[in-house]
Amino acid sequence: MSLVGIVTSVQADDSSATEILGPKDGAPLVFIPAGPFPMGVPLAARDGGIDERPNHTVYVDAFYIDKYEVTNGRYLQFVTETGHRTPQHPTDPGKSLWKGNMMPESITNLPVINVDWYDAEAYCQWAGRRLPTEAEWEKAAKGPNDWRFPWGDVEPTNEHLNFNQVWRGEATLVQVGIYEKGKSPYGVYDVAGNVWEWVADWYDPEYYHKSPERNPKGPFTGTEKSIRSSGWQVETPQVRIFTRIKSKPAERNHSTGFRCAMDVSSSSS
Repeated sequence: MSLVGIVTSVQADDSSATEILGPKDGAPLVFIPAGPFPMGVPLAARDGGIDERPNHTVYVDAFYIDKYEVTNGRYLQFVTETGHRTPQHPTDPGKSLWKGNMMPESITNLPVINVDWYDAEAYCQWAGRRLPTEAEWEKAAKGPNDWRFPWGDVEPTNEHLNFNQVWRGEATLVQVGIYEKGKSPYGVYDVAGNVWEWVADWYDPEYYHKSPERNPKGPFTGTEKSIRSSGWQVETPQVRIFTRIKSKPAERNHSTGFRCAMDVSSSSS
């Protein structure tokens, strides 16, 4: 599926990031260049989980990724056109932001939550894209740098991301794309904080020990899907772009959303 085309070129931390727009939802996508990067716990770090080690070099082909997390406004377009179910918390209505089938206008630019992996994948397919792999997501989050955070190794503050929150309904979340100091070297926003993000891969705690060096896509099968980023409830020590968590693909909660990715070849087909 073709895209609207190249619309602008922006500068982010000495990296030129070309943007295009998705034809279906109009979402801006950032170009991530091909190349190697260090994946996993930084070599200088003393923390990190066993499943986040070892630090290993991965080569990823060029791709595009959503500049922002998918918003409720864009998800409403998807629901309206396809009849897909609305994003609702499975057990607690107080943790849902949509009012039945209605989306309050006040949450239009907040990241969508209460979506499971299948919801996220369905949206990305409808939009002519796909979920990013774990490797693509981490490359987009830190570029070729062996960093803890998208902005480097400076400890996170409220100027970098939305974190250290308790649930207060829609006031818990912030509009996508407002943290200039928190964006990645390629200009990707909110890869730390606001919401966790589904990715394409099945989860395997041992995968980093056997991952291919080029374009890893995760295990062929599994029972849980990988989730990256960090949510609004995460405290300072857990705000790390190498953090991996997991969930059953059919589970929905009020702190997980997603963004989409796309092959470069798809942009001209």
